[in-house]
Amino acid sequence: MSVQMIQPKPAPKLRLKGISKEFIAPRTGQRTLAVADFNLDVQPGEFICIVGPSGCGKSTVLNMIAGLEKSTSGSIEMDGKAISAPGAERGVMFQDYALFPWKSVRDNVGFGLRHGTAGAGMAKAEREDRINHFVQLVGLKGAESKYPHQLSGGMRQRVALARLLANGPDVLLMDEPLGALDAQTRLVLQVELLRIWGETGNKDDRKTVIFITHGIDEAVFLADRVVVMSSHPGRVSAVLDVDIPRPRTEEVRLDPRFAELSEEIWSLIRDEAYRAIA
Repeated sequence: MSVQMIQPKPAPKLRLKGISKEFIAPRTGQRTLAVADFNLDVQPGEFICIVGPSGCGKSTVLNMIAGLEKSTSGSIEMDGKAISAPGAERGVMFQDYALFPWKSVRDNVGFGLRHGTAGAGMAKAEREDRINHFVQLVGLKGAESKYPHQLSGGMRQRVALARLLANGPDVLLMDEPLGALDAQTRLVLQVELLRIWGETGNKDDRKTVIFITHGIDEAVFLADRVVVMSSHPGRVSAVLDVDIPRPRTEEVRLDPRFAELSEEIWSLIRDEAYRAIA
């Protein structure tokens, strides 16, 4: 009789255990519990999207993982080590492109390599090769000498993404990076983002991604799992596996399962979304 060996589950890349975050107004002393008892394990190379009504604490969670804010209670670990401050192994990308307007595409992409810890120990030629690689990866070859004001919104966001990747972080923390783009550009860059992430390549080569979005369809298209948050305070109300095969093309949006998952997520946040608007 053969005995099947059970493969041990890999250790999580990120572990958020019992996270809470309380803000205290400096003038009035009023306390607001923004996030409460947030628990989540993220596996290496996993693409996680977090959705929820406005004000539910999505960005607060991301900022705590980035080390930009400290949790009031609970623990956040990366590779088993506590996160207590920002680190080069975690790269952050915001909705605002945050590009230097006086620097070219090449200089914006290479800023961290030339002036930060990411390029420490690299020879000049090695840095330049790395910059060229990521400029080409995001589809900006030929635009290296242009300045941000000469680029479309989609191109600027590609520059921001290339700069993030050039620094070589293990974890990508993305706070609505496509939110300010027009609908058509947003759809194109969703496909491009999965390509750059390595959707068709080796799973072991993929970065771990935490992606904040208000777009339910965007979350279903991109994610391995979607974390749905409720608000007042922000909590995990559900975690849904996106059981749609990869690679994902535009045709996926016509899949009945895509519609089912989108409707399920909307049903979880609908009431709070309406209250937030009211």
